[in-house]
Formats: sequence, C-alpha cells, structure tokens
Amino acid sequence: MKQAAFLEALSRTLGVDDLLVGDAVAARRCSDWSGAPGGLPLALVRPRNTAEVSRVLRLCTEHRVPLVPQGGLTGLAGAALPSTDAVALSLERMNAVEALDAAAGTMTVQAGVTLQSVQEAAAAQGLMFGVDFGARGSCQIGGALSTSAGGNGVLQFGMMREQTLGLEVVLADGRVLPMLRPMLKNNTGYDLKQFFIGAEGTLGVITRALLRLHPAPKARVTALVAVAQFDDALALLDRLRRYFPGMLAAFELMWRDFVQTSLRWQHLREPFDTAYPLLALIDVTGGDEAGLRETLETGLDEAMEAGVARDVTIAQSHAQARAFWTIREATAELPLHMRPPINLDVSLPMASIGRFVDACRAGLDARWPSHRSLFFGHVGDSNLHVTTDGQSIGGEAEVFERMVYAQVEASGGSISAEHGIGLHKKPYLSASRTPAELATMRAIKHALDPLHLLNPGKILDL
Repeated sequence: MKQAAFLEALSRTLGVDDLLVGDAVAARRCSDWSGAPGGLPLALVRPRNTAEVSRVLRLCTEHRVPLVPQGGLTGLAGAALPSTDAVALSLERMNAVEALDAAAGTMTVQAGVTLQSVQEAAAAQGLMFGVDFGARGSCQIGGALSTSAGGNGVLQFGMMREQTLGLEVVLADGRVLPMLRPMLKNNTGYDLKQFFIGAEGTLGVITRALLRLHPAPKARVTALVAVAQFDDALALLDRLRRYFPGMLAAFELMWRDFVQTSLRWQHLREPFDTAYPLLALIDVTGGDEAGLRETLETGLDEAMEAGVARDVTIAQSHAQARAFWTIREATAELPLHMRPPINLDVSLPMASIGRFVDACRAGLDARWPSHRSLFFGHVGDSNLHVTTDGQSIGGEAEVFERMVYAQVEASGGSISAEHGIGLHKKPYLSASRTPAELATMRAIKHALDPLHLLNPGKILDL
C-alpha cells in the first residue's frame, strides 16, 4: 500500500514517459559493465530538468524510498546497481550542452551528456576537454564526476576533479545547491562541490556541471619505446618530463604479458625485432609538429645512449600512431577472450610499481601456475591495471582480489585509481583508508543524507 501511494505520487510529478515500472524497465537498467546483477528497481524515473529531480528526491525522502542515480552504466564497481526497493534515477534525458564560452575556456552541461559529446563540442571551437577513456561514447558526465574518472589525459590535465569549476547538485531532501561559479579562484569557505565528485551518488545527485576546457594542441607525436626494466621506464619518464614540461600527454606502460596477448588477439605484428620486457607508449603535444618530432628524437637518442631505452620507433603518420595505440587498447577485447576478465584498478607510489608487479606475479604463479594475468596502465600518473582470466584461476576471484589488495596495502597504495568503490571494492576500503578517515566519511554521509536513502550500500557500510 505504501509503495502504491509512492508510485501514485511519482506519476503525478512526472510525465507518462518519464516513469517506468515493472516490465517496462529494461533489463539493462539492472546491471552495469561490472557484470554483477542488480535487482529490478521499484521504478525507473527519467527526469528532464533539475526541478523534476528535486521533486523526485523530495518524494523519496517523504516516503522513505531509496534512490540509485544512474548514468551511462559503464561503471566497473557496481555503483549504479539498483535494488528492488529503490527508485533508479536515470539522467539520460538531461543531455544538453547548455553553453560554451570559448574565450573563458568553459562549458556548462547537463549531467546526462556523454563524454564524447563534450569532446566534440569542444573540438568544434578549437578546444579540448582534458579527460578521455574508452567508454567516451556511452558514459555520462554525471557518472564520470561521481567516480572522479581519469583515463588517458590525467598525466597532462588531471582527473575529472581537476576539470570541474562548478556543479549543480540536488540533495537527498530535494534542496538544490547551485554551485556553477566560473572562477578559478574562489576561497569562500568549504569547496562544497568536492564533496560530490567521487562520491558515487551517495551524497547528492549531480545535475549540471561547469567544465574547464583547454586549447587543442596543433600537433601530436607518438612513439613506442622498449625498456628492459621498470626503473628504466621511470628514468625515461623523468627525461621526457624535462624535455616536454606540460606537454607530455601520455606515458602508458605495457608489460610483456599484455603486449604479447594484445598482439595475438588482434593479429598484429611485433613492433620490434626483439621481444622486450616493457613497452612505453608516449604522446607529446605542442604547436609545431616538426619541432616536437626533432626534440623527441633528440631526447630518445640520448635515452638510448644512456641505456635507459633499448629500442625506439616514432610514428611517421597518424595511421602509424593509431596502430601503436591499438596495442594499448586491447582492453576492449578482454570480455571476448577471458571467462570472465577480473579487472583491478589500483594506484601506487610510482617507485613501488615495479616491485609490486613482481610480488603480485610471484604470488599468482605460486597459487595458480597456469594463470593468465596482464599488467598495464597509465604509469605516468601512478595508475596500474591488473587483469586476470577468471577461468585460469579456477573462478577464485575473491582470493585473487585479496592477494592483490594485500600487496596494495603493503605498498601504501590505493585499491581504486579511477573506477570508484561501489559494491565490489567496499570490503577492501580499509586497505587504503584509516579508521579515522572512514569515520569522517560516514559523518559526512550522515550529515548530507541522514536517512541513508541515496545509493545505499555503496562505498560504505553504515
């Protein structure tokens, strides 16, 4: 009876097409890219503006009904999974690029706009948005903010947190925080927007964002560099940062297991005559391609002479640069070849990454001699991905996760670099947060969502 009264109130608040219940809710709304199943939500609401979001949240508070915000459902930690007693709130209809100020380098968007739409709107004005990753065509800006997503541009521009000047957020009781102020300098007390970036919808629903844009580089040069050991990769990174201050756009490191697997899956040729232990994929950007190329050639020649680099190839065309990146982007093939892929996304003190990989590999070899695991990542920003074929470890996913996260804790790292916590990483959060930090997080949650209705069960147990 209480649910019926709530649904009746919702139907009066929203349009006929904006409220779906029962079989009208598509099955895809019950899961995300993590592969974990959720429950069929009590209802799916698709508001068209902030006022409707506010009314929905106010009704949920009045009727004590949980609410789960949903973006593009591309998350890998289960943060958008609904439960049977909850309303799922999709931002898909709030998908407008509202304003772009080219002179100020800002863009105002609704939370349901896709990352690719932001990138295309910026590019049309000779600008670029500083975050990019594989799900660009389907992930939504609200979801990317809720996980403080990263990807390929972090080394140069930072994560979503650094790309955001302001937010509009609806609190659990329906109040709206209008924090869309376009100033870099604004020291008026607490920076409230930061509470909601990375909070995975547990503190409020992001409805609009004011994003920072950057001048699009006129030139980009790509290189593939072979190194013999991780410390050499760090030395190479240091050299490139000195040669290209603020211009090093990517430093992706791939261990031999990843390279070999990528080449096999995609039927590609070895990029070098010798199979080296590590390959670094490098992008540098600037205003003059000839000058960039000359400087990169000089820097890499010196790295070869110093023994830091073992072999080098610089892309001579956009097609060749794309071919280099194809090796790194084999991650799209993981679901096709692993049963299933178990993906861990961690960050570590940069100097510890090589030892961490060696320790992980030794532990995996000891327990599962036939395991098929891959190591790769955005090492220039301390981010490492560890992926294994679940079938090759006998389906012991939890054992695998405990082993890797124990090494992360011992290294003083983070169990999540860019994918968030959601449901999947919640049991391991104490490996990266102290009891005092967790208590403070719970206090913030209780202050902003005292009834614990927003995305309940995600990130923290209360």
